[in-house]
Amino acid sequence: MKRSSKAGAGAAKAMEILAALSRIHGAPDMVKIGSVQVSGVSYNNIGEHGLAFLEEWASMGSKAVVPATMNPGGADRRIWKSLGFPPAFVRKQERVIKALEGLGIKPTLTCTPYHVGVTPQYGEHVAWAESSAVCFANSVLGARTNREGGPSAIAAALTGLTPRHTLHTDEGRLPTRIIEVKCPVPTAADAGALGYLIGRLVASDKGGGIPFITGTQPPTGPERLTWLKALGAGMAASGSVGLYHLEGVTPEAVAHRAKLVTAAKQKSVIKSLAASRKALDCGKGDLDVVAVGCPHASFEDLTRILKLLNGRKIKVPFWIFLAEQVRKQAEATGVAKALEQCGAALVADTCIVVAPLKELGIHTLATDSAKAAFYLPSHHGASVYFGSLEENVEAALRGSWKKI
Repeated sequence: MKRSSKAGAGAAKAMEILAALSRIHGAPDMVKIGSVQVSGVSYNNIGEHGLAFLEEWASMGSKAVVPATMNPGGADRRIWKSLGFPPAFVRKQERVIKALEGLGIKPTLTCTPYHVGVTPQYGEHVAWAESSAVCFANSVLGARTNREGGPSAIAAALTGLTPRHTLHTDEGRLPTRIIEVKCPVPTAADAGALGYLIGRLVASDKGGGIPFITGTQPPTGPERLTWLKALGAGMAASGSVGLYHLEGVTPEAVAHRAKLVTAAKQKSVIKSLAASRKALDCGKGDLDVVAVGCPHASFEDLTRILKLLNGRKIKVPFWIFLAEQVRKQAEATGVAKALEQCGAALVADTCIVVAPLKELGIHTLATDSAKAAFYLPSHHGASVYFGSLEENVEAALRGSWKKI
């Protein structure tokens, strides 16, 4: 079927963006991709100019030619009224989503596409944009993606291509530094705190920091995935890390250990997580909300939270962020009802980092996410308590923050 000139204009715009990026990065060619994850979805982040840009592009008629998903927006599409989101904001947010849908991008509205059926294979090239998703795809799955911007991800979706450079190449995936961990890292919050420290260490490495991490391993069982998500999210936030090699875990670290270790030119040792705890746990005052699920919670995370609550009622709003598809799974299994009976809210389509916190009256919160604890003070001026999931559940039950 012949494309209309309007549809062709949209594709041409996409190719112009990709060609410019190829020139900037010295990419020799384009590589075919298997999927796309688009960021810049929250109206709280992109504002009126971003919305106008998306609507203009959508009006050109082009559609994604590979599976493409959306990052979280700024509001839960189903229960926004009960959570207190402003109607005017929600209307703007819906226009953003509609524009992206017009470009053929599915409204998954999650930072964890691998929880909703989009799981790249080892060595597969993709074009993902959200920082923690990029880190997970490269480091845990062994896929290949750079950290795309919103427009470049859309351009990749419309063409099925992305420039071949940096993390799409063998040489661009070599580690810059060995990180030897000599302290316990038992929980996902600890993994996030470790990631925060690693990101700070490698941020100044030439060409972008890529750590090869030794001395620590994720727990076995259902907590493994959550631990790995938190590790990558922490270092992506503090150091823009797109790939880490974890000894015995990252596929390339397993297959090519000797080559990777030899490539690293520096070494650092982490003996304690105290510095990251001090930097991330800076909360003051009464709690407005306890927020977990950054990156978005899995179904297994929900069952763990339910076990920790043990039928007890919360005393302060307790928001668990997740993908709508995971929420539906929780509803179908009765897990959602049990959590809601304890007073917890399952919040889909958005994230505590990109929601309009001031309009919601949220100034002080608790979280188990190093990523959220890193971004919230600078992005929203929020006061943040940081600790383990257990500490967060107890804070919600008590109505105040206290170390346990």
